[in-house]
Amino acid sequence: MKIKVRVKPNSEEQSVEKISSELFSEKGFDGLYFVRLKSSVEEGKANLELIKVLVRYFGREVKIKSGFTSRTKIVWVED
Repeated sequence: MKIKVRVKPNSEEQSVEKISSELFSEKGFDGLYFVRLKSSVEEGKANLELIKVLVRYFGREVKIKSGFTSRTKIVWVED
């Protein structure tokens, strides 16, 4: 499953919110998610936290496919 993720680092709490699935399904995505992270963007800390948060949320293996230095990322969630 391919999803688009918008990340907000340096948040007070972690959260995952599904924004939409209908708008992005026609573009090959299975949804848009907004994820708040406590970590800063320094040294990839936010990317590591993002993977941990999404693994907990989906209960599956997760890989960032693009957007390693961007707040908008394309993420692959194993089926």
